[in-house]
Amino acid sequence: MVRRRRRYGPVLLTPAELDRMREVGQFAASLLDLVEPMIQPGVTTEAIDRAVHEATRARGAISAPYLYPPGGDAPFPKHCCTSVNEVVCHGIPSEHHVLHEGDIINVDVTPKIDGYHGDTSRTFCVGRVNDQARQLVDDTFEAMRRGIAVVKPGAFVGDIGHAIQTFAEAKGYSVVRQFAGHGIGKIFHGPPTISHTGKPGEGPALVPGMTLTIEPMINAGDWRCTVLADHWTAITVDRSHSAQFEHTLTVTETGVEILTLAEGATLDLTVPDA
Repeated sequence: MVRRRRRYGPVLLTPAELDRMREVGQFAASLLDLVEPMIQPGVTTEAIDRAVHEATRARGAISAPYLYPPGGDAPFPKHCCTSVNEVVCHGIPSEHHVLHEGDIINVDVTPKIDGYHGDTSRTFCVGRVNDQARQLVDDTFEAMRRGIAVVKPGAFVGDIGHAIQTFAEAKGYSVVRQFAGHGIGKIFHGPPTISHTGKPGEGPALVPGMTLTIEPMINAGDWRCTVLADHWTAITVDRSHSAQFEHTLTVTETGVEILTLAEGATLDLTVPDA
């Protein structure tokens, strides 16, 4: 059962619950491994969604994004998000959207197994991309890595945002404010909100057992974005490229454990020199 420190406070998971999160997190990572070789010119985003759906169903899992939120006015109609070029997040897969050489695409998946959610995304390059787009993708991954690297008991949510923001802005990028990371477990989106901008020492403290996502969206231009008439697709206001990476993680007694790393993968969390 999910335990809470206080009403409306962060979700803290027991060791048994974290085992379930590791299981679904590993499966989420495997979905991204599955679609990676599909990221080629000529492939439709609908084909990517179909592959995610079929693999999820075969595992006996559920695609949490599908028809989310329940009872909403405009529930999400697909099983994953496919966000291409200027799309910041929540891109809706379509048979009419064909990938082209030079595109970048973020694929965001959230399978649910026995009620537990594993939320992760990666931005892929489609064929040969220009140097600026590839650097944006690489630097967005580094921004996420730096955010994860500061996670430990006694740190604060603001420390995460500060690590991401200072790195991204020093590179000449901007950080999206409208969307954020979140607590996760048996609930898809729970407290606390994990802003990807911030000041050290501000916001809720991180405590062992807290599970959350870090998922910075980094824009090559203006940080602002607007949502299209489909109520989901968010695009940059200046049509500059945007990239994103996401992991689900838990705060341990001594630091952090990433729950959505691909099998056999590692991530160096050495904190860089200031």
